[in-house]
Amino acid sequence: MKPVSQPDRFQALDACHQQIHAHLAQLTDVLEKLQAGAEQVQYREQMRVIEEFFTGNARQHHLDEEKNIFPKLLASDNAELVQAVRTLQQDHGWIEQNWLELSPMLRAIAEGEDWVDMAELQHNVEVFLALLHDHIVLEETLIYPEARGQFAEELAARVKRLVS
Repeated sequence: MKPVSQPDRFQALDACHQQIHAHLAQLTDVLEKLQAGAEQVQYREQMRVIEEFFTGNARQHHLDEEKNIFPKLLASDNAELVQAVRTLQQDHGWIEQNWLELSPMLRAIAEGEDWVDMAELQHNVEVFLALLHDHIVLEETLIYPEARGQFAEELAARVKRLVS
């Protein structure tokens, strides 16, 4: 497998954030319809797609950040930046914990089961939305720009060494 370049990696991370937003909007829409009395059968496929996305792609996205973005930032001498990365790492744990509670409910709806308590589902969705929203804002406003800047500096240093 060909290694992924840093610019491509950032494009992939940004694209995943867009997909997260789209799936969260879809989840919110479906939940509103279910709470208004719509039959679950109409939304089984959407719930399956949402559950599979967050179980697969979104989890992998967090692993990619932990492996490819966070380590260099944690080595920074900027205490505010290091604290922001540690906050994001903690967020990953909270997001995962909330997902472990939410995922079975979405899967149950997707499979046509009727045990899901709508109030509990609503609460878990609200927590999940808040966690992911705040998390993505911190990444996109501080972490990703900083990581891109570090990558640009590394690239410039390599070019300088090659030219020298």
